[in-house]
Amino acid sequence: MTRILGIDPGSQRTGVGVIDVGDNGALAHVWHGALVIGGEATFPLRLKRIFDELCAIIGAHGPAEAAIERVFMARNADSALKLGQARGAAVCAVVSQGIVVHEYAATEVKQAVVGTGRADKAQVQHMIGMILGLKGPLQADAADALAIAIAHAHTRSSIERVGIPRTAWRRRR
Repeated sequence: MTRILGIDPGSQRTGVGVIDVGDNGALAHVWHGALVIGGEATFPLRLKRIFDELCAIIGAHGPAEAAIERVFMARNADSALKLGQARGAAVCAVVSQGIVVHEYAATEVKQAVVGTGRADKAQVQHMIGMILGLKGPLQADAADALAIAIAHAHTRSSIERVGIPRTAWRRRR
């Protein structure tokens, strides 16, 4: 069994999810939540809080692998920079605990979970609930984090079966 941490970084709220993947590929929910960090006095304190809380979650749940969403270009440059910094704090927290970080684009995550890279938040939330057998509504950021962990579980399974590194999957001519 392998435990995977999924992270959906944000400068106001960071989604976190932990799943177990059995040797047979079965997925099991372990934990999920959202770090609400918008209330800190300064932005550097938000980044510290992301780092500290992720380190605590890693300590509590002991994931062997981690996956995080890649930054996409936002309409607002300031928002994109803050998102990148929040993502950096999350990556540093994971790496500081000796865990390798795997990165996934939002479209890859949606494709792995819903079957289309253009799925909306409601579709992702619904499918995460179905896949993991969760009852009731899921907070969007936490659902996204669980989706990232599931996308990584599917990808690592495919790599093991096919034997081709992920970087070679899409060759551009």
